[in-house]
Amino acid sequence: MRHAFSPSALGRTMAGRGREYFPGVLIAALAALAAQFVAEHHGAPAMLMALLFGMALSFLGESGPTAAGVGFAARTILRFGVAVLGARISVEMLTILGWEMIGLLIVGVVATIAFGVLFARFIGQGPRFAILTAGAVAICGASAAMAIAAVLPKDERSERNLLFTVLGVTVLSTAAMILYPILTRALDFDDVTAGAFIGATVHDVAQVVGAGFSVSETAGETSTMVKLIRVALLAPVVVLITLCWRRARAEPGEKRPPIVPSFVLGFLLLATLNSLGLIPAGVGGFLAQLSSWALLTAIAAVGMKTDMRNILKVGGGAIALIVAETLFLAGLVLGGISFLGLAP
Repeated sequence: MRHAFSPSALGRTMAGRGREYFPGVLIAALAALAAQFVAEHHGAPAMLMALLFGMALSFLGESGPTAAGVGFAARTILRFGVAVLGARISVEMLTILGWEMIGLLIVGVVATIAFGVLFARFIGQGPRFAILTAGAVAICGASAAMAIAAVLPKDERSERNLLFTVLGVTVLSTAAMILYPILTRALDFDDVTAGAFIGATVHDVAQVVGAGFSVSETAGETSTMVKLIRVALLAPVVVLITLCWRRARAEPGEKRPPIVPSFVLGFLLLATLNSLGLIPAGVGGFLAQLSSWALLTAIAAVGMKTDMRNILKVGGGAIALIVAETLFLAGLVLGGISFLGLAP
């Protein structure tokens, strides 16, 4: 009698899944490729372009041969991209940056999320949406939004809220990329302080690099390092959100996420290996590129799964929330820089 789960049966199952997912994943990857092309040749944010291209192809995520693959990209490839992001993090960054600045970054993340939850309650927005937007603003923009959305319990508004958050943080991050260097000059910050402010406040990594290096090379290097420290806070924040939701927010009958999601474990494992110097520079560079492509593909797929008409239903309160969180973080970091004596 043959075993029901023989290797050949497993192989056929995996091949079948591969054939089922391939068309949708291919479409999402092509949208990501087009977004990267536009970003490199015209200076537009790649995440925003992937999102817009995905939304233009939203009919492909509803039904038909591409729907399963689009769903796979928006779910599984998203988690994979966040996990591989850990290869960019190392403990060495912490020692170079200094504990005062690290403390300010931690306070900024915690305070921004707390502010978002409180302000959302004041203007009538739900706690899931507040955590999603505040976490994206406080940590690393679209990447954080997708990681946090992966552990929050799902409802009929989940995909709409994620798409709005990605769109919102990308637009605000692009505006900050233009305005924050002007602000640092007006405040007469030196290059290191300007880089620290930009890295601590601009949402997405690409815009941090653009804003920092528009000031100077020193500011660019400093802003990138500060930003990667914020990225390193993604894993503990996701774990804390998961734990808090399991204890306080889970509704009766609602499926609870695991205490430590597998993609967070992958993030921490790669960060540990990188800190120990076990990831060669070439491999680390490859993994960073792989993460970027995975996240671009995932956000294009999220766009394909969401109807633009639902995005328009979020209302003025949602816009006010994400703008308020952005301004709160900027004000907090400016105050912290002044309090710590980092400003000239």
